[in-house]
Amino acid sequence: MKSPILKFLKEEEIEILEEEEFKAGKQIFSVGEEAHCMYIIFKGEVRIHKDEHTLAVLKENDFFGELSMLDTDTRSASASAQTETLLLKIDQEPFYELMESRIEVAKGIIKTLCKRLKAMNEKSIQQRK
Repeated sequence: MKSPILKFLKEEEIEILEEEEFKAGKQIFSVGEEAHCMYIIFKGEVRIHKDEHTLAVLKENDFFGELSMLDTDTRSASASAQTETLLLKIDQEPFYELMESRIEVAKGIIKTLCKRLKAMNEKSIQQRK
């Protein structure tokens, strides 16, 4: 299944995406950095973490970095490539324009965020038992 962003992009909208490659172990961004973009994983795995604590390991078609773009706050976690990784970067302004013009993109992102929140809630409940 394609990411909730990629599956709704028209061919002419693909140009808003910029490819970035990262070797395994390379940091993509750090907690506290200003955020002006988000990423879609085209190939590879990305670890989302705070210091040594792993929050998530994301794979092909997952996206990350969206929270800081949506709330214009600094990065709440760090991201590092677990494997050799090819990412598709989308900057803030084209992302906002895409969400305005393509409601299905916004809905897809909201659905994914809801799934992640539910998974975090479940994990929190399991840790308390």
